[in-house]
Amino acid sequence: MNSPMENQAEPTTTATEKKRGLSRRMILGAAGAAVAVAAVGGTVSAFTMDSVKSGSSSSAEAGSQGPLRTSGANIVDSKGKTVTLTGVNWFGLETGTFAPHGLWTRNLDSMFQQMVDTGFNTLRLPYSNELFDAKSKPNGIDLKQNPDLKGLNGLQLMDKVVQSATKHGLMVILDQHRPDQWGQSELWYTDKLPESKWLSDWKMLAQRYKNNDLVIGADLHNEPRGQATWGDGNPKTDWKMAAEKAGNTIHSVNPNWLIFVEGNDKYKDETTWWGGELRHVKEHPVKLKEANKVVYSPHEYGPGVYNQNWFMDKDFPNNMPAFWDKHWGYLKKDNTAPLMLGEFGGRKSTGNSTEAVWQQSLMKYLKKNGISYTYWSWNPNSGDTGGVLKDDWKTLDPGKKALLGDYQAPLLKGKPENSSK
Repeated sequence: MNSPMENQAEPTTTATEKKRGLSRRMILGAAGAAVAVAAVGGTVSAFTMDSVKSGSSSSAEAGSQGPLRTSGANIVDSKGKTVTLTGVNWFGLETGTFAPHGLWTRNLDSMFQQMVDTGFNTLRLPYSNELFDAKSKPNGIDLKQNPDLKGLNGLQLMDKVVQSATKHGLMVILDQHRPDQWGQSELWYTDKLPESKWLSDWKMLAQRYKNNDLVIGADLHNEPRGQATWGDGNPKTDWKMAAEKAGNTIHSVNPNWLIFVEGNDKYKDETTWWGGELRHVKEHPVKLKEANKVVYSPHEYGPGVYNQNWFMDKDFPNNMPAFWDKHWGYLKKDNTAPLMLGEFGGRKSTGNSTEAVWQQSLMKYLKKNGISYTYWSWNPNSGDTGGVLKDDWKTLDPGKKALLGDYQAPLLKGKPENSSK
C-alpha cells in the first residue's frame, strides 16, 4: 500500500484508479535528527520453536529447522513441518525518514519486543531502493533512546533493524515497496530505477543476509498494477517473467530464500486491488530454477480504503469467501502453492460496521484455510487503516489485538552468533 509523507501532496485519484483498488494511505510523519548505523553484528542459525501463542494454529513442532521451502500449499521447514507466518508490516524505510517510523519516540529493541509479546512471528519490512543511495540520510530518530543508530547510512540502518528483529526471534521478509521515497510504481522498474538496478539491489540484499536464517525471503515488488501484465511474454510489462528473473538472480547467491510474488490488479475485463489478482497463476505459474520456493502474496483491503461493489452486495459478508477463493484462495485450496496475505487492514475491527465485519470475516477465512499473513500495519500513522499501535506509539489497539490474536502461529527463535559479514 502507498504511504506518502504528511507534507507531501496527496495525488489525485481517478475513478478508474479507485476501481482498481487505489488507496492513498497518508503517513503522519514527524521530523527528526539525522542518523546513521553500525553494521549488523550477528547472524542467526537453526530454528527452535518458542511456546505457542494463545489461539495459534500451526502444525509446527519444537525443533523446526531452516531453511524454509514449499510443499504443495504449505511452507515447511527442512524436516517437512508446516511453518505458518503470522506477522505485521512496519513501514518507514521506504519514506523520506529512511527509517522505520516511531523511532522518534521509542527504542528499536522495545518495538520488536512488543511485537513478539503481541504474538507476531514475522516482520514484513518495506524499503525503497533510494534507501541505498549515499545521499539518503536516516532521520526522525531519537538518538538518546537509540544511541547505536547514530551516524549510519540507510543500508546500515536496515542491518540494525534486521539484526534486532531476528534477535527477538522474528522472521523477516524484505519488501521492495517503492523505487524512491515519493511513491510506488506500477512496474518493477522506472525511468530512474532500471531493471538492472532492481535486480542488483536484490542480489546485494540476498548476499548480505544469507547467513541469517531468520531472514527468510524477498517480496519482489509491491502491488504491481496498471501496465503490469502476467504471462504474455512482453519483457517490458510481464510481471511473471520479471519475478522469475529476480527469483533466479536472488537464488544465484542465496538459494535458501523464499520468493514472495504478488499478483497484479486485473484478469481479462475484471479488476481488483493492486497486487490482489492471482487467477493468472493457473495458466502461468512462476517457475524458478530453485524448486519449491515460490509463495504467492496477494493484498486485500476493505471499504475504509475504497468501497468496492462486493462490499455492497446483498449477501455481504457471506459473498466474501467465494470472492477470495476466486482471486487467490484457490491456490491454497487446490494444494497448488502457499499463500501469504501480505497486506490487509482497516481502522474498524470491532462492532457491526462493514469494515469491521469484513476484517472479522477475512481473519476467519485465513485461519480456516491455514493461510499466512502480515497485517498492515504496526504503525498507527497509516491514514486509511491505522495500526496495531495507537497514536502514542505504545498502546495496543485492543480490538486489533483480539482480532489478530485469534490466529497467531508460534515464534521461531534462532540463536544469535557473534560473527561479522
